[in-house]
Amino acid sequence: MGKTATIQTRVDPDVKRNAQIILNKLNISMSEAISLYLSQITLQRGIPFEIKIPNEVTAKTLRDSENGKNLHKVDSVDELFEKLES
Repeated sequence: MGKTATIQTRVDPDVKRNAQIILNKLNISMSEAISLYLSQITLQRGIPFEIKIPNEVTAKTLRDSENGKNLHKVDSVDELFEKLES
């Protein structure tokens, strides 16, 4: 089946730029990624991932992270696991 439908959408330029960086690393075009997403919606009969409103603890953690607050920094994966296990 030929591709003949066109979709236009407006997105935050930063979201588009960040997605494009990842898609380039995956060697997938934006158009291919959107086609994959729409195919998964059809196959899954809904959004192919869980969508939730975060609880207050998660929302605060996300806000803090975005603002660089209360971050735990490590120099290696091994150090990360050591901290997680302690």
